[in-house]
Amino acid sequence: MSADTIRAEETQPLADLDRVIHEPARLMIVAYLYVVESADFTFLMRQTGLTWGNLSSHMSKLEEAGYLAVEKSFKGKRPNTTLRLTDRGREEFAIYIQRMKKIFGDLPS
Repeated sequence: MSADTIRAEETQPLADLDRVIHEPARLMIVAYLYVVESADFTFLMRQTGLTWGNLSSHMSKLEEAGYLAVEKSFKGKRPNTTLRLTDRGREEFAIYIQRMKKIFGDLPS
């Protein structure tokens, strides 16, 4: 086995990472939503430190990928946006977690 083959095998888990989830802001959003059933937009904005526009943009990318469900409603007269991971989003994040464990688990001590 050549050094190039070994390097390719070692880096394959990195190449297989889901780029939609791996982006830091989206990773924060997905991680928060993974441990709850749903969360509202304002809560996620406060927890992640993202601006309204940034959160909205990343939310759209996750929704387009099928990872996020967005429900818009009203609380009294105020609009309320609730976000939750879809089943696919939960599955993809679980795969992402396993790949990251593999990457870090294979590092020498």
